[in-house]
Amino acid sequence: MRRTTVALLIAALFFSTGVSLKKLEQYEQDHYAALRVWMNPDQDKAFFKLKTREERDAFLKEQKLWDRYYKYPEDIRERILTGDVVEGWTQDMVYMAWGQPYRKKRLTGRPAARSELFVYRFEITPDGSVMPWVPKSKATYKAVGKFQLELYVDDSSVVEINKKEKWE
Repeated sequence: MRRTTVALLIAALFFSTGVSLKKLEQYEQDHYAALRVWMNPDQDKAFFKLKTREERDAFLKEQKLWDRYYKYPEDIRERILTGDVVEGWTQDMVYMAWGQPYRKKRLTGRPAARSELFVYRFEITPDGSVMPWVPKSKATYKAVGKFQLELYVDDSSVVEINKKEKWE
């Protein structure tokens, strides 16, 4: 997936909250896209009420969100933003890239203390962009295709990714 995917996902979130993208610099859009998954509606509103980049950065640090993204090297952060999830990633990295899964299921009988199946649905837009499906989004997507990915997560690490051409 490309940076376009992240921009479209951010745009969908902003349309649903009524906030303008113009307020944020590109790097702020990037870390907001990654950290939004852990922000509740009150934190989200408080973040966008702040006037300066310094205030917004301080807010993310105060809320203990900053290091969740910036603890990773730049190349990993770029892959998070482009949604390039691969085996070996942590659960947190997947959440930053794609948000919460459409469905989660606890698995038994696997060689791990805790195993889960994360199901993500994706849409393909007319311009060829691939974006995570967002339930109840006010943004309208005229998808020309859709698929889902199933991630097997053992002890908070992605160990297997399977693609299904249809939503189940």
